Amino acid sequence: MKNQKVIRFDWAIKTILRDKANFDVLEGFLSAILRDDITVVQLIESESNQETKRQKFNRVDILVLDGKGQHIIIEIQNELESDYLERLLFGTSKVIVENAKLGEPYITIKKVISISILYFNLGRGDDYIYYGSTRFKGLNTNTPLIIRKRLQMSEKVFVFKEKNIEKEIFPEYYLINVERFKNTINSDIDEWIYMLKNGEIPENFKAKNIDKAREKLKIQAMSEAERKSYERYLINVVRDIDMIETAREEGEFKGLQKGLKEGREEGLKKGRKEGLKEGLKEGEIKGEIKTYQNLLKDQNLPDHMYRLFEQKIDDLQNQLQRQKQNCS
Repeated sequence: MKNQKVIRFDWAIKTILRDKANFDVLEGFLSAILRDDITVVQLIESESNQETKRQKFNRVDILVLDGKGQHIIIEIQNELESDYLERLLFGTSKVIVENAKLGEPYITIKKVISISILYFNLGRGDDYIYYGSTRFKGLNTNTPLIIRKRLQMSEKVFVFKEKNIEKEIFPEYYLINVERFKNTINSDIDEWIYMLKNGEIPENFKAKNIDKAREKLKIQAMSEAERKSYERYLINVVRDIDMIETAREEGEFKGLQKGLKEGREEGLKKGRKEGLKEGLKEGEIKGEIKTYQNLLKDQNLPDHMYRLFEQKIDDLQNQLQRQKQNCS
């Protein structure tokens, strides 16, 4: 099987996908994730997706207006932000406000969909695509609230149609955790995520317009100037991520050292109070266990750190059990 190497999707969004002739690539991706036949009408430049120095390489986004009048934000994020979900909420709200016209009824507000392509693990979970929106359910019955709208069919005939609150009114959010994808293809969107993760498109992929992506995003089609600019972008992305990771690891290490020191001090204090060597050791172990348990409360730790701290707790608890057995 021959796989076509393609450029990164964030670079494509910054460059060639802004050309109307290449809207078909965006249409294919959006149709797969939204499970609908999406037509891209135009790309909108607004304050909500202006590039800043802070997000130059860490984040790339684009605002799409589709054939149904929906605003779709496509965002690629290379590194974790502690307030990422809050920023997503701000982004969708800003698009709604910026595109609402003064004096017009609220019913004219356009639907907003946010699609995030994440190259980091946001939170803890066992899936690689997450969906969220607003639903109203009874606190006592747990049944959904049904809203109906009145439609006029003729001069004297009216009908009532149920309104899908989740799909027709409130913003929808799609989170694609690229690194969690296991390269198993079960649907059209899996083919696109495979491309996002591996930078290549196998010949047997059949999702809508993925053949367009295979042709228009191929690295071999770039001019010498485009290739050099692309290479500089890749270097800057890696450098930017490396700087953030280094700073985070240093912060984690210092925090861990401080926590262990406090834990040992707590153990020493308890040991001295009991006046026993066994009590001193037991206090140290319990202090370290407490330290790691406190560290696990951090919701923004990467998964490997959670696993490391959980293993440390298990080891220390086993050590504590052996200590008690020796003393008995």
